[in-house]
Amino acid sequence: MERDQPLTPAGRLFVQPQMDQIINVAIAVDSPVSVDVAAVKAEVRSSVMLKLPRFCSLLVRDSCGREYWRRTEVDVDRHVIVRHHPLSDDPLASDEDAVNDFIADLAVSSPLPADKPLWEIHILVAHATAVFRLHHALGDGISLMSMLLSCCRKADDPAQLPTIGAAAAPTREWGAWALVKLVWYTLVYALEFTLRALWLRDRTTAVSGGAGVELWPRKLATARFRLDDMKIVKRAVNESTINDVLFGIISCGLSRYLDSKSPKALPPEGLRMTGVAMVNLRPQPGLQDISKLTSSTNSSTSWGNKFGMILLPVYYHKGDSNPIEFVKRAKSMIDKKKLSLEALFSYKVGHLVTSFLGAKFAAILGYRILSNTSFTISNIVGPREKITIVGHAVKHIRVTSSSLPHAVTMHMVSYGGVAEMQILTAKEIIPDPKILAKFFEDALLEMKEVALNSNINS
Repeated sequence: MERDQPLTPAGRLFVQPQMDQIINVAIAVDSPVSVDVAAVKAEVRSSVMLKLPRFCSLLVRDSCGREYWRRTEVDVDRHVIVRHHPLSDDPLASDEDAVNDFIADLAVSSPLPADKPLWEIHILVAHATAVFRLHHALGDGISLMSMLLSCCRKADDPAQLPTIGAAAAPTREWGAWALVKLVWYTLVYALEFTLRALWLRDRTTAVSGGAGVELWPRKLATARFRLDDMKIVKRAVNESTINDVLFGIISCGLSRYLDSKSPKALPPEGLRMTGVAMVNLRPQPGLQDISKLTSSTNSSTSWGNKFGMILLPVYYHKGDSNPIEFVKRAKSMIDKKKLSLEALFSYKVGHLVTSFLGAKFAAILGYRILSNTSFTISNIVGPREKITIVGHAVKHIRVTSSSLPHAVTMHMVSYGGVAEMQILTAKEIIPDPKILAKFFEDALLEMKEVALNSNINS
């Protein structure tokens, strides 16, 4: 009989009540189909997912409360849940709204059953969508998305797996001054992390959450960005990246949203709103080759939760005449973050605290950091080409997670030239996230227009 395997420190953190996280991945196909449930289950049984030990294991606790994985037989019939009828009684409700409302409800009130491995697939036949629910203890977003894409095929060549974009890892130019900056910025950001876990908190705004907000009902909306538009803006700011553009969009969109919520009592210029972002710590950025993830004996490249947290501030600016300035400010901030070891510091400290002081104490610290900041953001670069799943063309891939103390969490995935960002909000604080999504979309279009005009004038 196989021995129970202890959870990693990161896995233990994600099963604590304060940090219990489920990743919800919605994959929609191009048109409604009559689902062959037997074929779907057969595909699941033969997939790489059931070759991964954690997907075939129960979460159990010993008499001291320590968590372990215990291997078990997987009953696929209990994991694949088929719903044939529409999610909404409103005949005018779109598929997008119906599925977003469904996922928003799952984000708050639907933990995964503990009497089976911690994953489920909900097939929403009427909406041509499959929702994969995967507990964060199973792996991080990079691991789980890489695994899901291994179940897909290229649309123009069904025998081939989707291409995983192998972005070049950033290189550091070492020298005495570079080393000084690395040490300085790492110390500064490490100190801020410590203060955030103790008492330092963002000022309250119309988008602020706080302790207990993770229990409030949620709303979910989608913002769409053409990657070509983001690249036009990227080229307008020297040596910038798509992430710089994304944070410029967030800063601009949040500023416009705050303007609309309190036009007679505007926040002070330069008001800081701090985001929490997850950074992949594997040597190769982005999605990974699933064969390397599952076979690697190197802890830095293997399956699991291999990410660090960094704090990324954005700032309120009223009616900025040039929206490109938001991108320039974002780039300046992110460039400093790149010079530090903040992500590695947070990962190592989290590992040490969990190992020596316990997962409960580590969860309290993580929860306080989330309670004292304003939003969560993640960004995964998905396939550039069109893909299929179980023989059906994939229309979009959208990701969100369980609710957090933040009143707004944002998860972006790019696919086929379009980046879609899921915006999950606390309903009592941000009642209509579609308005926020529109501010983000408009911010990019304004930036694009300025970038194109500047090119013409030059």
